[in-house]
Amino acid sequence: MKTTFSFRATLPFLGLLALTTQPLCALDNGLARTPPMGWNSWNKFGCNVSDDLIRSTADAMVSSGLKDAGYEYVVIDDCWQVSRDDHGNIVPDPQRFPSGIKALADYVHSKGLKFGIYSDAGTGTCQNRPGGRGYEFQDARQYADWGVDYLKYDWCNHSTQNSEASYSIMRDALKKSGRPIVFSLCEWGSTKPWLWAKDVGNLWRATGDITDKWSTARKDDGLGVVQILDQVDGLESYAGPGHWNDPDMLEVGNGGLSDTEARAHFSLWCILAAPLMAGNDIRSMSAATKAILTNKELIAVDQDPLGIQGRRVRRDGDLEVWSKQLSDGGRAVALLNRGESPSKISVSWTEIGYPESLSSSVRDLWSGKNVGVKKGSYSATVPSHGAVVLRIMPASGSTPTS
Repeated sequence: MKTTFSFRATLPFLGLLALTTQPLCALDNGLARTPPMGWNSWNKFGCNVSDDLIRSTADAMVSSGLKDAGYEYVVIDDCWQVSRDDHGNIVPDPQRFPSGIKALADYVHSKGLKFGIYSDAGTGTCQNRPGGRGYEFQDARQYADWGVDYLKYDWCNHSTQNSEASYSIMRDALKKSGRPIVFSLCEWGSTKPWLWAKDVGNLWRATGDITDKWSTARKDDGLGVVQILDQVDGLESYAGPGHWNDPDMLEVGNGGLSDTEARAHFSLWCILAAPLMAGNDIRSMSAATKAILTNKELIAVDQDPLGIQGRRVRRDGDLEVWSKQLSDGGRAVALLNRGESPSKISVSWTEIGYPESLSSSVRDLWSGKNVGVKKGSYSATVPSHGAVVLRIMPASGSTPTS
């Protein structure tokens, strides 16, 4: 979410009371044991959200095969709310959501999907709709009554609030609501949430906002795919089952990336064990976009139960090697070419934790083809702004190292 708006506000009494009288308790909701998968409205639609959009998107998630591929959360981002009533209850936009949020959540649930919503830890959201500050427990009860399964909580209009304390209030409120709700912290990595958020949320934004570009030169343009990668590299030790670094939502299918770039974007998010939140109009996506988002072998890498975030093991200028350890002893490896021309990239077994003498089977996860048993290393020609993703597994009779 864009961070354009910010102003000083006085901490309401309820928020102060929660900060001063309630002990912080570790998150133990048992959710998001693998990175969450779903769809969020912001990247494509911004404030143009409605009941019809969410219902038709839920329909498309089923008919397109995304649900069968593992996508389950349908999340409304900012601009669904307009005010609070005389009792302090959050009020949905009556024109855009005439049936209310509970009826919409019920519809999403009827499709075998889960429903998510958005708010903000400050006094207002990033688009200056009512925020949650001072209303955390009231809002959490309301979300639970509506049937919310996922809460994205932003960080606009926060004044001098402490991020860990502010997010901990909502964590405790969600816990007290009595409904299991995935808690997504969205403070853009501004206060290094990887250092504290494991006990607060299920996932936390580790970077600034993504934009629909391969690379950007100006900070106010947002972050391109490769800038995001640079920001999350080195944070792998903080991620694991139930608590994930979030490099922001997917831009696959929004038009700013070529198909080659979109495959690389999706590939590296899977290597990173990132939440996979589609951000395109899935009701009218191209066959190429659908093929990227539903690549089951890449999704299996992302959803591997060991829950290890991949890391960059080598960078030679624009040529990179990323590796992710898998629960079966194998490795997922991405050969990434950030440059402007096709280049040959090699990965050596010693870079990914195998002895050089180990015989290993190699499979290309985009072509869906086995490329044979190799020893010591493997090389492939990678297109400009592209990625080749491999699954490398010790051959029968060989013994890997961890």
